[in-house]
Amino acid sequence: MRKLIVSAFLSLDGIMQAPGGPDEDPTGGFRFGGWTEPYWDDRIAAVIDETFSKPFDLVLGRKTYDIFAAYWPYIPTDPKAPGYGEMPAGIARVFNRAVKHVATRQPGPLAWKNSMSLGGDVVAALRKLKAGDGPDLLIQGSSNLVQTLLAHGLIDAFQLLIYPVLLGKGKRLFGTGTLPGAFAVAKSTVSPSGVIIATYEQAGAVKVGSFVVNEPSAAEIERRKNLTR
Repeated sequence: MRKLIVSAFLSLDGIMQAPGGPDEDPTGGFRFGGWTEPYWDDRIAAVIDETFSKPFDLVLGRKTYDIFAAYWPYIPTDPKAPGYGEMPAGIARVFNRAVKHVATRQPGPLAWKNSMSLGGDVVAALRKLKAGDGPDLLIQGSSNLVQTLLAHGLIDAFQLLIYPVLLGKGKRLFGTGTLPGAFAVAKSTVSPSGVIIATYEQAGAVKVGSFVVNEPSAAEIERRKNLTR
């Protein structure tokens, strides 16, 4: 059984749009592209390096695929290339060789090597992939696709880098179609720049309880009645 893992950069108010640069995704009038860059530090770099050091297939929505396909194949894979370095060169090497499963309705071939369409029924295709053999399935970006997967309960884990910034409007990780569920923190740390890095793994249904141990007062009973009117 393969896990389906969402890896996302996230603001405090839950926005994941255009973390990498101003021209990445300005749709909807988003003005803050590149909002993660000022917080970059060695701890974040180490976590990203650890994530990409394990075997994985990529799962991408079409917009994120197009962003990646116009960028990563053109990054020099030689870490000594002028203007680059080991981190982008390493990611380029890993992404270029990874199998890329793409949610797309657009006809025609996918030019980036090792790319394949998930077909018309994305949910069914990912259920089949999860049930088969192979490395874990890693989702990068792809906010629209993530909404579909959340609505069908297909996501096993989240690796979130939560930044100390509010962005107001933009594409969000959790939408109105999210199914209720509990998650456990598998690991967590805080980077020197204040970014909370945490991995959450699926942990069953939501559990509820109450801090009220005494019989409700007459005022509380009346308050509850008023809520139903």
